[in-house]
Amino acid sequence: MSHLSTSIAIINTSPPYGSSGGQESLDMALALSNFAQNVSVFFIEDGVLQLLVPQNPTVIDAKAYYKTFAALEFYDIENIYVCKQSLLQRGIEASQLCIPVTLIEYEDMSKLLSKQQHVMSF
Repeated sequence: MSHLSTSIAIINTSPPYGSSGGQESLDMALALSNFAQNVSVFFIEDGVLQLLVPQNPTVIDAKAYYKTFAALEFYDIENIYVCKQSLLQRGIEASQLCIPVTLIEYEDMSKLLSKQQHVMSF
């Protein structure tokens, strides 16, 4: 039995509320890292809104799961990529995000994704 880890990309494209995709992608990333998988997390399009602070989801009776993104560090998930163009299009600065990220150009995303063995999109 091999102990080599599998590289998995999780792509977040949906806003934080209105669907369970954001919470599910975060749960998936944390679960996969528990099984020694090499997880990279990408935020593009409206997915960048998941990392924005402050958020007040209680006004729509939703859970503030964005606070859990800080756990990525403790699960050794260090490859967290955010599309620069997606931030720019939404008027968001990197300093407004709830965790440290690596900003990448949209064009560079395909290069990074091509190195992954599996890709999941939420």
